[in-house]
Amino acid sequence: MHLGRVSIIGVGLLGGSLGLALRRRGLADEVVGVGHRDSTLKEAARRGAIDRFTLDAAEGVAGADLVVLATPVGLFGPLMAQAAPALADGCLITDVGSTKRAVLEAVLPHVPDGCRFVGSHPLAGSEARGIAAADVDLYGGATVLVVPTPRSDDAALERVERLWQALGSRTRRIDAETHDRLLAGTSHLPHLVAAALVNALGDGADALVASGFLDTTRIASGDPALWRDIFMTNADELLAALDRFEATLGAMRSALSDRDAEAVRRLLDEAKRRRDAMLGSR
Repeated sequence: MHLGRVSIIGVGLLGGSLGLALRRRGLADEVVGVGHRDSTLKEAARRGAIDRFTLDAAEGVAGADLVVLATPVGLFGPLMAQAAPALADGCLITDVGSTKRAVLEAVLPHVPDGCRFVGSHPLAGSEARGIAAADVDLYGGATVLVVPTPRSDDAALERVERLWQALGSRTRRIDAETHDRLLAGTSHLPHLVAAALVNALGDGADALVASGFLDTTRIASGDPALWRDIFMTNADELLAALDRFEATLGAMRSALSDRDAEAVRRLLDEAKRRRDAMLGSR
């Protein structure tokens, strides 16, 4: 897998890590960074994530073989509108966004004839943000969900899959609706719950938290603007996942209220068994 020019719009944790990996592995002739902060782009260049940069989306994507959208998902539509007139015929577009139905709605109207758009979602990252957190090995061993769109074809899907596989990732195809339903439970709900746990601490408790609480709530330190966009663009599926979570909380509340130690043990045992099975399958 080798590309000519790759333009990455957004060179924070995910975009910066992609640029580092592309350049380290020699998978692109040139990596161009596009962003809205000159200081961030200069740091990305200093760290070796990009070859050159610009604040102008149209200038940044001109002549690109591949364009990767790596900003918060709420910016995808406006950025694609700016970039679209400069996209070369045959350009392939993908993204690293955590929701997909809203991304398709925002991006597809701006994909020119002759270009292809394939959705991507690397199941990688951390609560850290920005180019300072970028890691050349971030995608190694990760699963990347690849999403067909009305503006993709088999050749485009295979190119995107080969890209991620060349970075050491595993790929799995999934439709946008299934993606958003499943990720609401495995990614978006955990972040909501982690934030709620932090906000639910009583007065004076902050100084008494230990590793268990900090491990459980690690992701609450994620970028609030990024997660706001994720929550809002998948609100219906997140609400459905929240309903299921509230039902499990209700079962535990009832067991505690009834002082039913055996019911509490069963609920804890079920959770342990299921999580242990998840770990064993990885």
